Amino acid sequence: MSVQQRSDEHRPAAGPAPVQAARWLAARGLPVHPLAPGRKTPAANCTDCRDRSHPPADCHCHAAGRWCHGWHSATTDQTLITQWWEHEPAFGVGVACGPADLVVLDVDAHTTGVPDRGRLLPGIPIPDQVNLAGLASGYDTLALLAAYRRRPDPANDTGTLRVATPSGGLHIWYRNPHPTVRYRSSTGSSTKTALAWQVDIRAHGSYIVAPGTRTAAHGTTRAGHYRPLGSCREPAPLPGWLAAELTRTGHTPPPPAPPRARQHHADRAPAPRGAEPALALLHPHLDTITACATTPEGAAFTEKLNRAAYTAGGLCAAGHLDTDHTRTLLTDAAHHARPHQIRRNETIIDAALTAGARRPLHLKDRHE
Repeated sequence: MSVQQRSDEHRPAAGPAPVQAARWLAARGLPVHPLAPGRKTPAANCTDCRDRSHPPADCHCHAAGRWCHGWHSATTDQTLITQWWEHEPAFGVGVACGPADLVVLDVDAHTTGVPDRGRLLPGIPIPDQVNLAGLASGYDTLALLAAYRRRPDPANDTGTLRVATPSGGLHIWYRNPHPTVRYRSSTGSSTKTALAWQVDIRAHGSYIVAPGTRTAAHGTTRAGHYRPLGSCREPAPLPGWLAAELTRTGHTPPPPAPPRARQHHADRAPAPRGAEPALALLHPHLDTITACATTPEGAAFTEKLNRAAYTAGGLCAAGHLDTDHTRTLLTDAAHHARPHQIRRNETIIDAALTAGARRPLHLKDRHE
């Protein structure tokens, strides 16, 4: 078995103008929000919100019809969309994946060292006799996963919306047919939750760049258009085998634990404490992260985010907090402060949560 190289059976088609793409997406129930001109990051918050750190849920801009806090301001209101893009026609278009019930496979083609074969397909051992010569990107690991499951390669799925990125990557859009299942976002480089190496998942708590958006060269971002491939323009339902893989790799909350059998008083496990004391310990850490929004550099953001996530990992491991909810709190704070580095934020959070979970933080120990 050998890894097949990527084949481009379709050339990217010309993308629509950003405002047209925004209106088209919103008309199909996909909430959109502005991206900064020439960038793939959300448009800047208003001056008040940049100078005054606060959670997105407490922002007054949304009620006033202004964009703010990235995907938290996403809307399907055509009047608002017209106003926003009339204000700045060069805005790109972001789609809030969670509210849109989208699960997007973000296939990367980054030039980077290939990790140990044990990290290529998490949870699937790749025997030494499998020839990995030529494996270089997410295209290859996604094709390898599909081959293992004897399924078609999603990168060649002509029945759903696929968008070519300026960096040579690919976004494969799917609709979640079971919205009660909340798929979490992840990065393909994560050692905790990943579908395949260099294949990110954009779902709850994240957004995806829509076709029609244009980026300029900036840092590691390449100049170019996000262009749809082929003729399909609608996201198809998420294939069942991919849904199963996302569940297997930890992209869904674990099922509720079965009721415990009645125990004698002496053997009964202590009831878990309420979340309030743990949140009281965590919130000051979150505040230091969001406050970094007013200081683009020199704010020790990475150190503060790492410390907060490490503390959160210990609290979750001790049973004081829910891991999924806590990760959302951390990502919201981090993306507010550094919206241009979402992938890096999530990598820091996942690594620190894992490290903190190795040392459960029991609150009673802090008061005795």
